Amino acid sequence: MTVPAPETAERPVKRRRRWPWILGGATAFLAIAAVVLTLVFQFGLPWWKGEGDHHHVHVSADGARQHYQVHLPPQHDGSTALPVMMAVHGCGMTGFGWNSMKASTQFNTLADREGFIVVYPTQRPFQSSINCWNSADPQNQVRGAGEPALLAGVAREVVENYGADADRVHVAGASSGAGTAVILGATYPDVFATVTSVAGGEYGLNQVDPDDPDATPPTATARQAWEQMGDRARPVPLLIVQGGQDEVVPPVVGERLVEHWSAVLDLVDDGSLNDSLGLVAETVVHEPTGQRYGYEQTTFRTPAGATLIEYVFAAELAHAWSNPQSEGIFTDVAGPDASEIAWAFAQLHDAAAASGTGAGPAG
Repeated sequence: MTVPAPETAERPVKRRRRWPWILGGATAFLAIAAVVLTLVFQFGLPWWKGEGDHHHVHVSADGARQHYQVHLPPQHDGSTALPVMMAVHGCGMTGFGWNSMKASTQFNTLADREGFIVVYPTQRPFQSSINCWNSADPQNQVRGAGEPALLAGVAREVVENYGADADRVHVAGASSGAGTAVILGATYPDVFATVTSVAGGEYGLNQVDPDDPDATPPTATARQAWEQMGDRARPVPLLIVQGGQDEVVPPVVGERLVEHWSAVLDLVDDGSLNDSLGLVAETVVHEPTGQRYGYEQTTFRTPAGATLIEYVFAAELAHAWSNPQSEGIFTDVAGPDASEIAWAFAQLHDAAAASGTGAGPAG
């Protein structure tokens, strides 16, 4: 008798689960894409670099790396020490990548005509959620550390590498970069001859309550700025450009900056808030022309005629860098030419002419 073999149960075929691999691959792709986009945002694409543009990385003593681009005008031939303009971008911007300070200011065109070197530092990746310079952080308001040390290091490096004029190194900033520029004027008055602030505020602005600004008078933050100067104290000239329609940095901030820096200069002169400089203000009204609106330009001079502060107020200007050829998000082509005004202001001054004239704080 033949016994039938028992039926063999069919075993299910094990299939590899592919979705973890797919998910992992997609995650890796997105991570790589995020890095690539960040690099393009910060540093641009290779073909964005024009004639005379050179990329550099400054490495500080503690290993921090600061990327920057230098633009050399045709006049740079090694025989003449040219002046330098450092342009420090604002939030949501870069130095020479996407939405750059380079495109906003159009300094390169001006530099090629006038013969000066331009430097565009760009904030280090992931230092700020919207790529601001951290001028509100007290750690970045002192000499020898943080962002001021990096930017001063960049300036010194440019002077050394390109044979630039160390007495004619200027800095201009927009928004958070303007705050950083003012900080550089206080922490490195021996490096920067002049400061230009476009839509920026005073040294230590983070201490001022927007709802009660009078609780911290400009003289209080002025003393802190003066103390930062130490034995390097000198009357650093300051240009301020302020928009009447600026809702990010309202006009009261620009007005405070005038008072603040006037107090800094007063302290530098003899160590006291006694109006010893006797600054005299003169206002010139620039009328609208064509599609461009007008503005007021107030100059504060010593009795001897030295210009120490200029305040440009454009009632129709919002939170933007203004230049007829400006390109970018935070720009205005109808306002005063901030680039031309900044360069004209810089030409009035050099650090050597004003060095050794100030009274530094004790200690």
